[in-house]
Amino acid sequence: MSQGSIRFVQGNEACVRGALYAGVRFFAGYPITPSTEVAEHLAEELPRVGGKFAQMEDEIASMCAVCGASLAGSKAMTATSGPGFSLKQEALGYAIMAEIPCVVVNVQRAGPSTGLATKVAQGDVNQARWGTHGDHSIIVLTASTIQDVFQITVEGFNLAETYRTPVILLFDEVVGHMREKLVIPPAGELPVVDRLRTEVQAGVNYHPYLPREDGRLPMSDFGGVHRYNVTGLYHDIWGFPTENPEQVSKLIHHLVDKIENRAHLLARWKEFYLEDAEHVIISYGASARSARHLVETRRAKGDRIGLLELQTLWPFPAQLVREKTAHARNIFVVEMNMGQVTTQVKQVVHRPDRVFLVNRMDGIMVTPTDIGKVMRVIEGRGF
Repeated sequence: MSQGSIRFVQGNEACVRGALYAGVRFFAGYPITPSTEVAEHLAEELPRVGGKFAQMEDEIASMCAVCGASLAGSKAMTATSGPGFSLKQEALGYAIMAEIPCVVVNVQRAGPSTGLATKVAQGDVNQARWGTHGDHSIIVLTASTIQDVFQITVEGFNLAETYRTPVILLFDEVVGHMREKLVIPPAGELPVVDRLRTEVQAGVNYHPYLPREDGRLPMSDFGGVHRYNVTGLYHDIWGFPTENPEQVSKLIHHLVDKIENRAHLLARWKEFYLEDAEHVIISYGASARSARHLVETRRAKGDRIGLLELQTLWPFPAQLVREKTAHARNIFVVEMNMGQVTTQVKQVVHRPDRVFLVNRMDGIMVTPTDIGKVMRVIEGRGF
């Protein structure tokens, strides 16, 4: 599929097109519903651009292969869902500690365990943030439309390369399997961040973990002209393990601060009718589609209601949420879980007692009617 074209595609294929646009050249994964189409399309497309596709024996091996391919110089990704995402967590933590840029796609389904393998859910929000052990930070992006899936995938690769970190694309079954028009922009229209490679010449001492003044860490392809160490242990600027308290503290602050201190820069969102909104809905992914439908319907009737659609879930955009809801009488968070984003919203807004959860977690997509029923009760209008 050429760039600068228009197609009618699934969300999973839009993710693939975004990855190819961003320059992905390696994929390792294991088939699992509802993400399998990502692997299927990349198995067909990567050889055409000189890339490599590997179906591994399991999700642990898949994540490890992605780490290796990225260190060797390729933009690399994997895709999974539910149980597979759980299996990736140890190697995901390794990628965080070793500062390995990569993209992990999780097309969510209902859980825990095998759950409802073919049904929609958004229950992995907290797992995406805290799934791997220890203090760390992570970038997690999401989208509600096919066009946004494409663009946010490109953005995911850009952020991974900029901050030398794994980036999680947290989609869901509805977004992954629905079909809409996708406009693939011509090459160069969307910015693409390339790997920052070191200018240190062969034979000169190279420090793989010595950041520049702008905070970025230039990389050298592993197995190339420089010899250096990569480990999941706390390490010094050469990559060798250390237990020195000062170096340990400095490293963990670096890993967390390089993301958390830029939360305002990493925030991606869409907003609708917030200028005069008395009631603000906050949502993301497929849930935001129902929320927008309700907003459009009630605005037509004169109700002052608006929507804040989050596209960055982690680091949580606290400042954004606080500012956009400052004048709201009521805040409704629409999501398909037990309130994982709702908890974050309550922690950052001025009136947490006016934050209300609208949710489903039964494998059925939350509908505009579901949202309307809760709003009527809160507004004192009954059912």
